[in-house]
Amino acid sequence: MSLLKEFKEFAMKGNVIDMAVGIIVGAAFSKIVSSLVGDVIMPPIGALLGGVDFSDLAITIHEAVDNKPAVVISYGKFIQTILDFTIIAFSIFIALKGINKLKRPAPTAEPEAPTITKDQELLAEIRDLLKERR
Repeated sequence: MSLLKEFKEFAMKGNVIDMAVGIIVGAAFSKIVSSLVGDVIMPPIGALLGGVDFSDLAITIHEAVDNKPAVVISYGKFIQTILDFTIIAFSIFIALKGINKLKRPAPTAEPEAPTITKDQELLAEIRDLLKERR
């Protein structure tokens, strides 16, 4: 089988297509969560902390000189990214928990003891008698 044919079979499998759709939806979901964190959650937290804008929190190591930009550690953006991740991870956890709950089979009652017919009972007695003879 040629390499191209193998790749085509691999790429057209349902799992690969499902994964591609998941990545695209995940990227869009990430933008929504980033907006939720940056535009809805962080402003009230910043207001509670005295009007702090987290995206502006940074430590300047070297000031900008001539054409060289300043060297800055933007820990506020890092805090915002951590909150983005936490919300995305929690949302995925809740979604998977719901999906798994739907997938679980309903608990079944204990299986009933099999009913033994007269023929089966007679055959069992014959078997037991044959075992005793040996």
